[in-house]
Amino acid sequence: MLRLLCALSVRTRYFLRRYMPTNILLELIRTRRGLKGGIPAMLLAAPYLLAANYCITVIDGGGSGWLNLLVLLFCWNALKFIAIGPVSLALLAGARLREQRERRALRGSGIGSAAGFL
Repeated sequence: MLRLLCALSVRTRYFLRRYMPTNILLELIRTRRGLKGGIPAMLLAAPYLLAANYCITVIDGGGSGWLNLLVLLFCWNALKFIAIGPVSLALLAGARLREQRERRALRGSGIGSAAGFL
């Protein structure tokens, strides 16, 4: 039974990471090339929060209770986009420090300097 639950959990996580649009965008932001887009991506939280607010308004006006699931989904996606900003800055800083160390190591070993080729 535990094995079945673990397998189901892994497959669900794979499906969500692979096919859900917000997760695809977050994966693109986590690449080295996309790290600079983390702060602008935080702006995408606003439409999600507006959609959640609209659903809450509809629910308060006598709307269907299943809209609570959409509110939960919209709030979760908004939180993901709010969190990616600081995370991307930390990852970008780490990547730049790593690249700087690699450049210093190459400079120190003489690889890439013009004097070695003359």
